[in-house]
Amino acid sequence: MRLLLMADTHIPKRARALPEPLLAELPHADVVFHAGDWVDTATLDLLERRCRRLIGVYGNNDGPGLRARLPEVARAELGGLRFGAVHETGAAQGREARCAARFPDLDVLVFGHSHIPWDTTAPSGLRLLNPGSPTDRRRQPHCTYMTATVADGLLTEVTLHRLPPR
Repeated sequence: MRLLLMADTHIPKRARALPEPLLAELPHADVVFHAGDWVDTATLDLLERRCRRLIGVYGNNDGPGLRARLPEVARAELGGLRFGAVHETGAAQGREARCAARFPDLDVLVFGHSHIPWDTTAPSGLRLLNPGSPTDRRRQPHCTYMTATVADGLLTEVTLHRLPPR
């Protein structure tokens, strides 16, 4: 099962649209995660139309229209792994312990908010993944998103993709 992970798209405030290389990946993904801060409902509508399965949450910049359609926390079992998505996880320091305590029932947590790519594993075994942002790199050198594969109860081929400058 192929996964595509994104967060913090901030459309139309930070970009007019999702980047073409990211859109080209959608047909290859079995499941797409969006970890919040969509800003507009048009991006949610687009992904709902173009994705086989979309798992999304709202973020701190998402208004009532998005909050009415998306949960704060989403959970799904995929290929024998328990996934969750949330926008905010707090400061980087102590993140693994904090998330492991908050989400003891998960194997993988996809999150956003910082726009900083992140891939760590808590002592409990919880894998934490932040794909960065495909549209707003902030202090990062590149806009980014992630892909991964789930097979036989394992998460493999976790790859951070850098997008060309806009």
